[in-house]
Amino acid sequence: MHRLRENAERTPPHRERHVDLLRAIAILIVVLGHWMVIVVTARGGGAGGFSALQVLSWGRPVTWLVQVMPVFFVVGGFANAASLTSHLRGGGQAGDWLLDRSARLVRPTTVLLVVLAAAALVARSAGVAPAQVGRAVWLASIPLWFVLVYLVVVFLTPLTHRLHRRAGLVVPLVLVVLVAAGDVARLAFDAVALQRGNYLFAWLAVHQIGFAWQDGTLPVRPRVAVPLLAGGGTAAVLLTVAGPYPISMVDVPGGALGNLSPPTLALLALATTQLGLMLLLRDTSERWLRRLGPWTAVIAVNSVILTVLLWHMSAFVLVVAAAYASGLPLPRPPGDTGAWLLWKLPWLVALFAVLGALVAVFGRVETHGLRRASPAARGWWTPHALDRPRTRTGAAVVGYAACVAGLLDVAVTGPADRGPLGVPAAALAVFLAGAALLRAARAAGGRRAG
Repeated sequence: MHRLRENAERTPPHRERHVDLLRAIAILIVVLGHWMVIVVTARGGGAGGFSALQVLSWGRPVTWLVQVMPVFFVVGGFANAASLTSHLRGGGQAGDWLLDRSARLVRPTTVLLVVLAAAALVARSAGVAPAQVGRAVWLASIPLWFVLVYLVVVFLTPLTHRLHRRAGLVVPLVLVVLVAAGDVARLAFDAVALQRGNYLFAWLAVHQIGFAWQDGTLPVRPRVAVPLLAGGGTAAVLLTVAGPYPISMVDVPGGALGNLSPPTLALLALATTQLGLMLLLRDTSERWLRRLGPWTAVIAVNSVILTVLLWHMSAFVLVVAAAYASGLPLPRPPGDTGAWLLWKLPWLVALFAVLGALVAVFGRVETHGLRRASPAARGWWTPHALDRPRTRTGAAVVGYAACVAGLLDVAVTGPADRGPLGVPAAALAVFLAGAALLRAARAAGGRRAG
């Protein structure tokens, strides 16, 4: 706590503290949203569940308040632009920036995957049904969808930031047109495959807005914020209430069309509304965060924010297993909606307690990932060929590609028996190889700098 307070006191006056607050709030809302929406049931052979949105139609408009992933990508764009600009101005190479950025993302993800694989082995050895193990690991690995997309967005940042410097807000406008084209292909021609590009186009568009905020292309002024807030909200209502898109901003299982997987124009309209609100509240937030207490709390949450995101569904799995094993009654809507909502209160207490323990154990992996490797930690296995900047850039490309390919294979595999490791063994191997290559190249860059 003392170190956090010191860090808070040493924060430069020009730092955009509002961005850090938004990041913390967005991830915490994602965590609460996941925990609240799942209905846990007991069934033959183990625990099961379904989405409350399938049976509680009143919950679908509420998703407009809890669908905050656009906020995280805007904030990510701001942070990545600031970090890359500072790195390049200091004479650094874009490839080394990618390697440094990979540390915070890949290290905690590696630990999660290895722990889940080990837990799956132990559970199967203890006699747990393979299908149950596969379902549990799948549930715990849901946050990897976010890491997968964000890794791609970060990898493309040197290119997309260069495009931003040349074309400004034209870039996200073009990306929005591509999202619209994907939606038309899906809605008019049932060409589902053509809409999948929206996974990239939509989040890149939101990420580009973070660039514009960071360098002032998008002014933080009420005359900008209010039209964005009003226009985005109006568009979102028209697209969902009067248009072809569903009300829910979180996908409802069994629905013919969702707004999140892949993202749609309706979700981008909501993102515009959120952007207007973020800009409108910026000055008030900055004044509040000049106080030491709130700012220290924001620093504390952000220091382990990826750990919180990665492990929150593992906490959910652990609490579900404990509840099922103890035979606790598991109310379910819609018949006993009131009891289900009341049951969520002690449920959330248990979830936060378990997540807190997991963060205490694994949070240090994230904080250590922010530091360059020390001379003692630079492995004997680091090839000297990686000392050359061009070679390190190539290693970064291959390493990111391997990590993305491995995560994609893990993410698309459904809740079923996926082998003794709980995840496809080949996918895990590919991801770990990519992570090892990134670490080696990062260590070589540190050796050269040292």
